[in-house]
Amino acid sequence: MRTLTSRTQLFSFSVHKKILLLFGTVLFITSCGTKTKDQVPPPEGMCRIELSKYGKPFSIFVPDTSNHPFYINEEGSGALIIKSGNGFAISITEETADLQLKRTDVESDEINKFKAYIVNEPNAIFWESAITEPEYHFLINSKIAGRDFCFQDVSSTETKPPGKSSVQMMFNNCQAIQELSK
Repeated sequence: MRTLTSRTQLFSFSVHKKILLLFGTVLFITSCGTKTKDQVPPPEGMCRIELSKYGKPFSIFVPDTSNHPFYINEEGSGALIIKSGNGFAISITEETADLQLKRTDVESDEINKFKAYIVNEPNAIFWESAITEPEYHFLINSKIAGRDFCFQDVSSTETKPPGKSSVQMMFNNCQAIQELSK
């Protein structure tokens, strides 16, 4: 009788593992495979996160959420913060930023000294600055589905700023935003 109970428990455990595996796979595919107008496959190591649940009519590529701590937070200010791992943190607001004012602020900052623009376009800037070590930041204005959005990196005073390649990836991903199909 004991053998039968052990086999039943083993079968039950195996079924539970299969259900959890199936649920996890469906959850991953759902969060990383949403349909967009002209769906472009995510770059290697990335997945697509659809943001309509947060009132945003688009999806964005983020580092593969199965390998990194990931969260989305709606701030009281109206900003949507997306973080994945230690090197990906962006803020999305539904408004445009005054890029000329931002350029003036960046170039005249006495503490975080401006070094150079990596990208300086009418709707996007990506720059290098430094306090003691190089830092990289960006700001992009975009019109998506007839609405204005501003994308920018999120700085943390508690961790070392991400390197140039991480900020370049965030910048590229924000420029590759994909409007959702209706």
